[in-house]
Amino acid sequence: MAMDVIDYQIFGDDIQYVEIELDPGEAAIGEAGTMMMMQDGVEMDTVFGDASGAQQGGLFGKLVGAGKRLLTGESLFTTIFHNESTTKRRVAFAAPYPGHIVPIRLGEIGGTFICQKDSFLCAARGVSLGIAFNRKLGTGLFGGEGFIMQKLEGDGMVFVHAGGTLAQRDLAPGETLRVDTGCVVGFQPSVDFDIQYVGKLKSALFSGEGLFFATLRGPGRVWIQSLPLSRLANRIVQAAPVAGGRQTGEGSILGGLGGLLDGDNR
Repeated sequence: MAMDVIDYQIFGDDIQYVEIELDPGEAAIGEAGTMMMMQDGVEMDTVFGDASGAQQGGLFGKLVGAGKRLLTGESLFTTIFHNESTTKRRVAFAAPYPGHIVPIRLGEIGGTFICQKDSFLCAARGVSLGIAFNRKLGTGLFGGEGFIMQKLEGDGMVFVHAGGTLAQRDLAPGETLRVDTGCVVGFQPSVDFDIQYVGKLKSALFSGEGLFFATLRGPGRVWIQSLPLSRLANRIVQAAPVAGGRQTGEGSILGGLGGLLDGDNR
């Protein structure tokens, strides 16, 4: 299927959304639950499996596409937003948590982008959503989500979300970057991705950084996020009084008593 060439604009600073302009007949695909708003004339269809192959391959093609999405932990369904009017129309997709939306034109990076399964936001119609297995034993045993990642293929625009602040690095051949496993957003397929033990037991037990980190070896471009969703969720759970966390930074000498008085504790 030919790629739709779309125009877009990203709004916001820390909690962003991307607005895509669709010419008559053009369409965009979005991850389930990411649509923010759409103008009159944009129609929404939910398809089984990978939207790029929705009109080809029959039932078998749809089952294969759905199976790929199931392996990455995503919904079995993909949503297509297509402009059925005679004028330009807009549809917007919102980031799920604080961070930045990263626009990537696949044709400019070799046609393939490997990313964490929860980073894909939306794309131009025609982009294929697949899976990428890491066959290395260390990654399979200790890599967690990094073992099965999403593979986006085509030459159109894709939009992924990075938590916190985004860092982009171009690695020379043989150059290695060691990263917290949750901080990897994605990389070109030419980059070698593996999981490595930190090497020192004391560091593993008391540094708070975990037992393993990801190693990215060039050549190729990598995208790194400063605030993975898992890290944000852990901090929220730890701070929640219901989960036994402590209220800090209240700015009151009353401490917990202040929480009782203002109704925060129930």
